[in-house]
Amino acid sequence: MSAMSAATAPDGMVAGLDLLQRALDYTSSALGTITCDDVDRPTPCAGWTLADLLAHMEDALDAFAEAADGTVGLHSGAPTALDVRVRTLQEKACDLLTAWMSASSPYVDVGGHPLPVDTIARIAALEITVHGWDVRQATGQPQPLPEPLAAALLPSALQVALSGDDRFAPPVPVDIEAAAGRHVLGLLGRRPAS
Repeated sequence: MSAMSAATAPDGMVAGLDLLQRALDYTSSALGTITCDDVDRPTPCAGWTLADLLAHMEDALDAFAEAADGTVGLHSGAPTALDVRVRTLQEKACDLLTAWMSASSPYVDVGGHPLPVDTIARIAALEITVHGWDVRQATGQPQPLPEPLAAALLPSALQVALSGDDRFAPPVPVDIEAAAGRHVLGLLGRRPAS
């Protein structure tokens, strides 16, 4: 990913775009761990194989890129070969930052509800990061969330957990002394290995 310029970011978006870039960097490295043997492996997402998760991630990247234009429409693409899907995900991840840097509206319409673009960028960063962690778990290449990224995502994870948002599993208990990454994962129903 290329470094973004604060001068080109929409008003109020610099922090959200920085967070989004760090999330994309983390997840892009996770995508590089995938092999053809991994496609049918289970993920931390109940009932989903890695192939299911990758399809969901592609849909999410499309939706987050559309949000940069001010609206979000949900659609699903046809099944794709693994090498094509991973390459497409990496390309869409790069394109996502470009789309958000050219966003012109301070709000995004999500189902008739205007939300600040910074909020959407932070939610995108959260989802992208957690699914990067899911990919690493499924491929047997576990890596904790980077602590600075996790600490920045923690308020968004708490907001998602408190909202009862069913896009993630229900929160699981985490030791109060645990690192921020474990708290983010626990709030979204993940149980990292000790």
